[in-house]
Amino acid sequence: MSQYKEFAVIYDELINSDIDYNTWADKIMDICNKYNIEEADYLDLACGTGNLTLKIAKNFKRAWAVDLSEQMLTEAEGKLRAAGIKAKLICQDICSLKLNSKFDLITCCLDSTNYITEDEDIKLYFKGVYDHLKDNGLFIFDINSYNKLTEVLGNNTFTFDNEEVVYIWENFLEDDIVSMNLTFFVKEENNYRRFDEEHSEKAYKEEYLDKIIKETGFRVIEKLNNYESILIDKDCERLVYVLGKGENNVG
Repeated sequence: MSQYKEFAVIYDELINSDIDYNTWADKIMDICNKYNIEEADYLDLACGTGNLTLKIAKNFKRAWAVDLSEQMLTEAEGKLRAAGIKAKLICQDICSLKLNSKFDLITCCLDSTNYITEDEDIKLYFKGVYDHLKDNGLFIFDINSYNKLTEVLGNNTFTFDNEEVVYIWENFLEDDIVSMNLTFFVKEENNYRRFDEEHSEKAYKEEYLDKIIKETGFRVIEKLNNYESILIDKDCERLVYVLGKGENNVG
């Protein structure tokens, strides 16, 4: 099965009702302003169809966006072009970044970090981001919390039907990895076209990520509950990290 191929075309229709990109972007820019981040160079990792890229890139002089799916990048390119935003879009694995540039702000949002399921890859991911971040820059990313992946999604099945799109989403949890099998039926005139996608997300415990982050040379400046300034408790479903380089003066 594939990831984010045919799904790219209907991605926005399904995700926009659940994610408030304006709130996320505003919070990220508030954090940048709080720590006096220069609005020069911005990089969005696992950018998808560019929803967040679009809203943050307009604040920066230069913007880059990386995704492993060419189909997602095609959707993102159309949005950015329509908004008059010039950005470099790169098809690349975020665990092996090679961009020959450094950035004031790097983001990786919408639980894309959970898609990295191997221990060695998560270390390479953080090392790659560290190497591409300017000394006084910020790296902001979020994860689906351990609680959400193991307790909320877990071994559960979900369905959706708005007449235009129908899907069945089956989850299987084993060794802290949730395997997600999705079957879509998309209406085309009087028929429905079926396609399947398979995704996997790893449930990371905070203490494990904190250890890897520190070993990479990062410093945790803040943690947020779903891009809001509210208490992080056991029911938190989206944990947001704000990182700076260990030797810098940010925070």
